Amino acid sequence: MPDHGARAREAMELQRGWYGEPLGDLFRRVIADLGLNQVRLAGVLGLSAPMLSQLMSGQRAKIGNPAVVQRLQALQELALQVAEGGIGVMEASERMAEIRESTGTSVLSTTHSSSGAGTPAPARQVVRGIQAVLRSVASAGEIEAAAHSLAPAYPHLAEFLRVYGGGRTSDAVAHYEAHQD
Repeated sequence: MPDHGARAREAMELQRGWYGEPLGDLFRRVIADLGLNQVRLAGVLGLSAPMLSQLMSGQRAKIGNPAVVQRLQALQELALQVAEGGIGVMEASERMAEIRESTGTSVLSTTHSSSGAGTPAPARQVVRGIQAVLRSVASAGEIEAAAHSLAPAYPHLAEFLRVYGGGRTSDAVAHYEAHQD
């Protein structure tokens, strides 16, 4: 008989590597900060409610669609702004509608559409996009192994993989800002 608990724990450890924490913890925090329920969160993300439940419980480990990962990151940012008191309920609700409608346009875009054409995107937004792409294709351990393999011949590429693929967002933002232009 399969040990479902062990598989769920393994999936949650994979999630920790890919997303920084188990998705159940992340989803519960977003739900609490934004005053959502699971069905509404699933709708904003573009997932079915059963898929969201499977991700939360560890029955599934990975979000397969990079656009959904982007929407989740946007919701995390929004939840942080709400928790810090920087955005009110009405503005948060409007922003969630925008997030729900987003199609995951290029995560590597260097312009920020809401600020006007040609305006540089905030470093954190660009970094989160890069992280979403890397974390949608490999775990933090896999990225670290790839970086280790590349380091002798391609040290700068190895550093990029380590910083953006397995490091903290704040460190990646600092790296991005130091290497612009």
